[in-house]
Amino acid sequence: MPKPTFLLIRGGRVVDPAASADAVRDVFVSGGAIAPLNDVPAGLRGVEVIEAAGLVAAPGFVDMHVHLRDPGSTYKEDILTGAAAAAAGGFTAMACMPNTSPVADNADTLAYIAEKSRRAPVAVLPYAAVTVGQRGERLTDFAALLGAGAAAFSDDGQPVMSAAVMRAALRRADELGTFISSHCEDATLAGDRAVNAGRLSALLGLPGRPAIAEEIMIARDTLLAAENGARVHIAHVSTGRSVEIIRRAKADGVRVTAETCPHYFSLTEDEVPRLGSLARVNPPLRTGGDVAAIIVGLRDGTLDAIATDHAPHSAEEKAKPLPDAPSGMIGLETSLAVSLTSLYHTGELPLLDIVRLLSQAPARILGLPARGLSIGAPADITLFDPGEPWTVAPQLFRSKARNTPFAGSELRGRVKYTIRGGKIVYR
Repeated sequence: MPKPTFLLIRGGRVVDPAASADAVRDVFVSGGAIAPLNDVPAGLRGVEVIEAAGLVAAPGFVDMHVHLRDPGSTYKEDILTGAAAAAAGGFTAMACMPNTSPVADNADTLAYIAEKSRRAPVAVLPYAAVTVGQRGERLTDFAALLGAGAAAFSDDGQPVMSAAVMRAALRRADELGTFISSHCEDATLAGDRAVNAGRLSALLGLPGRPAIAEEIMIARDTLLAAENGARVHIAHVSTGRSVEIIRRAKADGVRVTAETCPHYFSLTEDEVPRLGSLARVNPPLRTGGDVAAIIVGLRDGTLDAIATDHAPHSAEEKAKPLPDAPSGMIGLETSLAVSLTSLYHTGELPLLDIVRLLSQAPARILGLPARGLSIGAPADITLFDPGEPWTVAPQLFRSKARNTPFAGSELRGRVKYTIRGGKIVYR
């Protein structure tokens, strides 16, 4: 039997931020793009039909902040397992950070990522390092790395501590029409501390990682960006005062965008005693007041995107005591459900806004087509049931890693299909 050459998504609720649309209608895919419904062949000849009643059809999600550990630490994750996890989470594209081994600060490493990504079910967009070896001392060759396929630049995992180096990086990025994604933590204040400074750190008898370590660097980088009109993107925002600094910078016309992660609007530091090292992440889980402020920042547009900061580690590494375990948690396969459970089903944000934060907004920041589900747009589509309850079972994940704080949690909202370029890459 010949393989269907067309795809018809029938009776779904189309939620498309690009058109400010939220309505039940059919979506037809032909030749890897969204096509007019009057092009549907008579008798549905050669058409695969997805009956989507009760499902939401949204533009494919874009995760602008993941760690794939490839090359160098593929026992934790690799490009193909990370891409499979992304597809299962509804993502059709993701941008991977350069803190690999070797660091993605050269054309050869970017070529390796590009070659391996050709077999991936989703688009893999590599960040290149801001500084050679992510040592914060000497800028990489931005022009050459852009030519080799870099999507943008970041030293994520390592803050650029020198204001002079960051200033030069922002200027060079602006000259080339790109941006810096900044890991905003002052390393002299943050150290290698495992938990938020304050009540919890005192309770546990551990040195704390203070909120000011994040906030002071966000203030620095937005001021540096303002100096020359450069673009800066603030990664993984976690505190209420950080939100306020970004809000003021935007009001002043600074070209700043910002992301937060599902764990920063769904979990507080109070979960650390229960979860142990599974709750260790940089920056750390903060207070209930910070969570509330993050949600306000998402609601009023101060925070532009939801990203996972997917950070896989082995079970043996995460089994270490809290002060000794590596920081990070995985998130590709729970991002949508945590977002819906914490923001949509609580009435904090409408569905259109959540879809925008997961799709159109990060696509625009990365310079990807953000045409949504309009005629002629690439057929990158996520189909999900917004209300389906399910219990998180990490042993069933496509990721190699299991280090999620949501194991055993009941969440609402589940991806049913992921379509990239008109092809079903997850069902």
